[in-house]
Amino acid sequence: MALALYSFFRSSASYRVRIALALKGLAWDYRGVDLPGKAHLGEDYGAVSASRLVPLLVDGDAVLTQSLAIIEYLDETHPEPPLLPADPLQRARVRAIAMDIACEIHPLNNLRVLHYLAGPMQLGEDARNRWYRHWVETGLEVVERQLAARPGRFCDGDAPTMADCCLVPQIFNARRYDCRLDHVPNVMRVFDTCMALPAFEQTRPERCPDAR
Repeated sequence: MALALYSFFRSSASYRVRIALALKGLAWDYRGVDLPGKAHLGEDYGAVSASRLVPLLVDGDAVLTQSLAIIEYLDETHPEPPLLPADPLQRARVRAIAMDIACEIHPLNNLRVLHYLAGPMQLGEDARNRWYRHWVETGLEVVERQLAARPGRFCDGDAPTMADCCLVPQIFNARRYDCRLDHVPNVMRVFDTCMALPAFEQTRPERCPDAR
């Protein structure tokens, strides 16, 4: 049975999983979920996803949520090419970079947070954009310092890892909100290296079936 990925084209968490699937050379059925249209809150999607979030991966009878958990599942069930190093220390370092993005930057700026800032908090668009840029720009500084201490073309070494799957979507979002990026040259060097690979380029948001 083919893998099925519930995704929204602009969801950075979904983009992480699309990259991982492509790096593994796996085929998947793309199932778009219209987040702005609140399709994820409807009963149809709720019957599939308890969290009503994307991404969600279906593999036979298995239903998986949370992008990092999905990527690790794919790495364990389809080991080649590896997205996590075999060495425990190196693997922990890759996870740390991935979490610096997925756990420290992204949660402060996802769609639910932005809607809450606009609704109950009554922040205008300029204030919301300042919020977004602050957390992205300062969060990427942390990633920049980590990358500056590491050799190699990618986040960790000369092959893409789970960390690169997280970095690239965050830069796409940063550019959407006109975040400053000239202060993170190593981050942008790795981004450019990743985007030269088909797995990153062919899964980018505007190439998704639900892009608009």
